[in-house]
Amino acid sequence: MPPKHPTAPQIPVSDLRQTGATPFLLEPNADARSALAEELNAVSLRKVRFVGEITPHGRNAWQLKADLGATVVQSCIVTLEPVTTRIDTEVTRRFVPLDKMEIPDAGTETEMTDEDDIEELGETIDFDAILTEALSLAMPAYPRKEGAEVTDAQFSGRGVAPIRDEDMRPFAGLASLRDKLQKDDGES
Repeated sequence: MPPKHPTAPQIPVSDLRQTGATPFLLEPNADARSALAEELNAVSLRKVRFVGEITPHGRNAWQLKADLGATVVQSCIVTLEPVTTRIDTEVTRRFVPLDKMEIPDAGTETEMTDEDDIEELGETIDFDAILTEALSLAMPAYPRKEGAEVTDAQFSGRGVAPIRDEDMRPFAGLASLRDKLQKDDGES
């Protein structure tokens, strides 16, 4: 059950419950949402809510499970008009002391694990940083307004013929050269 009042943007690890879940709720105010939108290169953020709990995970580690909900307004990559996206995603993180993390030796080859949710356990858990990262990953990389399409654009200076897509294909002319050479061989 989340707390009735918003949580601070960070919590000291020493304040976490050792035997049960520590619930949290983070709902940034208008100023914080505006700053976050600027950091994420969005037009605006509305209704941001990050709610979950942190539980002990083993002897010295912690696990965060949360739900992130936000309404993001971004500029369309085609028309620059506002595009609104609703984001609802689960967020999980495990915080492990550095001495318990598997760190490959420098210069060695190792396989990447599927565990991309593991972070080093510090003195605090930074809800703001986790929210920012999760929101950044969930936002559309190339927001596009419905029905917006990229059309051919031609740019050139006065008196200069614009470059077309076909002009930028270096091997396009080889097919016609091959055909011409084959035709010339057939006529000889």
